[in-house]
Amino acid sequence: MIQYALQCSNGHQFDAWFGSAAAFDDQQRRGLVTCVVCGDGAVEKALMAPALTRPAGDKVAVSAGHPDTAKIRELLRAYRHKVTSEADYVGNKFAEEARKIHFEEVEARGIYGEATRDEVVGLAEDGIEFLPLPDLPEEHN
Repeated sequence: MIQYALQCSNGHQFDAWFGSAAAFDDQQRRGLVTCVVCGDGAVEKALMAPALTRPAGDKVAVSAGHPDTAKIRELLRAYRHKVTSEADYVGNKFAEEARKIHFEEVEARGIYGEATRDEVVGLAEDGIEFLPLPDLPEEHN
């Protein structure tokens, strides 16, 4: 399930839940998304404040005990170092800059920064390629 803040062409704002981002797109394309106040069919996604905390039941994929863990960790550190030393840091404007590069509005270049969960979902839905940048703890001697 996904919740969107929506706004009609008359300025009415409301929230609605959809089975997925694709379900919203499909329902909007078929004219099924209408304003709850006035019935207007010209409804678009409105700006939303990102959720800054994870729900208590939200799970993260992890692993432990693999015989190559130390080697993999070192490869991930090397990948992070390569990106951060050769790409431009764009901070919280990552999604915006990634779109500009993808749609050839600016010259292609390597970038890294931060994005909200909603921004990451939007980039993936738009077919924009990106990878998470691993954040690994420092080695403890």
